[in-house]
Amino acid sequence: MNMMLRHALPLLELDILKTFVAIAETGNFTTAAETVYRTPSAVSMQIKKLEEMLGCVLFLRDARSVSLTPKGEILLGYARRMLALNNETVSRFLLPDMNGVVRVGAPEDIGERILPEVLKRFSESYPNVTVDVTIGTSSVMRKRVEEHRMDIVIFNSLTGENTGGGEILMSEKLVWTGIKCGTAHKREPLPVSLWEDGCVWRANAVEKLSESGRSFRVAFLSAHTTGQRAAIQADLAIAPLPRYLIQGDLVALGEADGLPELGSYNIGLQMIDNPSAPVLAVAEYVRTAFIGLQ
Repeated sequence: MNMMLRHALPLLELDILKTFVAIAETGNFTTAAETVYRTPSAVSMQIKKLEEMLGCVLFLRDARSVSLTPKGEILLGYARRMLALNNETVSRFLLPDMNGVVRVGAPEDIGERILPEVLKRFSESYPNVTVDVTIGTSSVMRKRVEEHRMDIVIFNSLTGENTGGGEILMSEKLVWTGIKCGTAHKREPLPVSLWEDGCVWRANAVEKLSESGRSFRVAFLSAHTTGQRAAIQADLAIAPLPRYLIQGDLVALGEADGLPELGSYNIGLQMIDNPSAPVLAVAEYVRTAFIGLQ
């Protein structure tokens, strides 16, 4: 009897599980449909089939959002593992050269905001490649590439600075950042949040403040943008940050607020000499991510 029951169990379709995961991650049937290249009606039919097969409701739906039921949360863990195992298996046969470890370095802002999504997509395509990430200053990371202690580095550099063999991915505007309705930018000397020498943003900010004759003091010293944002949100200081980091209650400040314009800086990519196929693949995913930001 037990043997008959085991043979009677239905087989889950990976295509449907991929749709299920897409809905769980986006919280929206329409957005998930775009992700898996299907129509919303086709996606709804897939989920209906899956729920009928498993004999339970997987999603709670209302007019604006979709959320997982307790049974749906259980299935999500299994679905992700099954899809990952499928990718790993297929990759082993179809992409035998795509394996090993790629060492990636990046400054903290890119490591926090951009790299996680890039590496998530990369791991889905190349599950047999392990990517190790190190966060640090651009100058230190680039030196490690030259010493063959790192394979790829994403770096920040001043506009016009010699890239030393690296390629420029994009140019980003650097702006003074404060809290909405804050007063830090009106104080004398100006309280700023910076990091130590070697930081591109610090060099740019100090140069522009010195040229403008504005007196300032380093009120908050932090190597991390999270720390700088905390100082800004407490109205203890203002800080030079990339425009793309200005979100929520942070605001850009400029000449109208008595502050010098900071101009732009470059975000670049540098690879080890004679990069392997996995290194080249990671670099291509990074390039694609920055194209999407422009």
